[in-house]
Amino acid sequence: MTIIDFHNHFYPAEYLKALETGPSNIKITHDDDGNPLLHYPGDYNILVPSHRDIEHRASVLEKVGVDKQILTFTTPGTHIETLERSVELAKIVNDGFAEIMTEHSDRFTALATLPMNDIEASVAELERAFNELGFKGVTVYSNINGVALSDERFWPIYEKANELGAVFDIHPHFPVGVEAMTEYWLMPLVGFTFDTTLAAAKLVFSGVAEKFPNIRWVLSHLGGAIPYLAERLDRGYYAFKECRAYIGKPPSEYLKQFYFDSVNFDLNCLNLAIKFAGADHIVAGSDYPHQIGSLEKMVDSIAKLDISEKDKAAIYGENARKLLEL
Repeated sequence: MTIIDFHNHFYPAEYLKALETGPSNIKITHDDDGNPLLHYPGDYNILVPSHRDIEHRASVLEKVGVDKQILTFTTPGTHIETLERSVELAKIVNDGFAEIMTEHSDRFTALATLPMNDIEASVAELERAFNELGFKGVTVYSNINGVALSDERFWPIYEKANELGAVFDIHPHFPVGVEAMTEYWLMPLVGFTFDTTLAAAKLVFSGVAEKFPNIRWVLSHLGGAIPYLAERLDRGYYAFKECRAYIGKPPSEYLKQFYFDSVNFDLNCLNLAIKFAGADHIVAGSDYPHQIGSLEKMVDSIAKLDISEKDKAAIYGENARKLLEL
């Protein structure tokens, strides 16, 4: 079976060089092993070799038996910068990914990033990424400097994405209420999944998912709590008129059309998501090379599912291949 890892992260070399020369709201230091540490408000990332060395990454995939990865940019995103710098860095990231896609097409493709704090520039960069660089999808964050993805200010971006038939992969970022998550790594462990859940629910209730039906939404970390809470969202639809104001059917009917990456390696959770959305709406994901990610657990957890070989093949790679026309 072909294995395509939909959820993993990479920093193009050109982006890191741009941070070092500045200006940026990100501070770079180095650990004892020489790995760059990116410090930004409320968090930091340790950039091990697989975060930044594509040849090293390729050798790891060869050893593990993963055929292809869909590279995605990761936190903090470019939208934490000034408008001008955000636009500049988004272009640098996309150009860097496009180069990798060309030079290592057998092993890697990628999702574009947008300077979401600048709406007009995001529309322009979305067009450039698709029409000039060959992207089929975009990574967006669960909120943009505290503003929900469902906010109408972002709708011009969705109008263009709907026209292009884009894939929008939602990755969590600086969750709402983060001040309560400063201990025990609760921000990524709990807050990330909550923020994805919140983003997806608001995209549905606000009418975005209905208004822009050609956008294919992918939710990180098995959708957060969406498969578990979907029935409760449906009850809200029937109980509260506000929950019916912008949509014509229960939330679960929209959410079942979303895609869910498999970055939750518990078999019970994976089975719940499959029962909710179907095996044809689950894509393999590892969260590699973050400390909390694992290529091996991605592969093993899917292998252990009590489902047909056809469904396993779909989750391992066929769903991602169809989504991004690989």
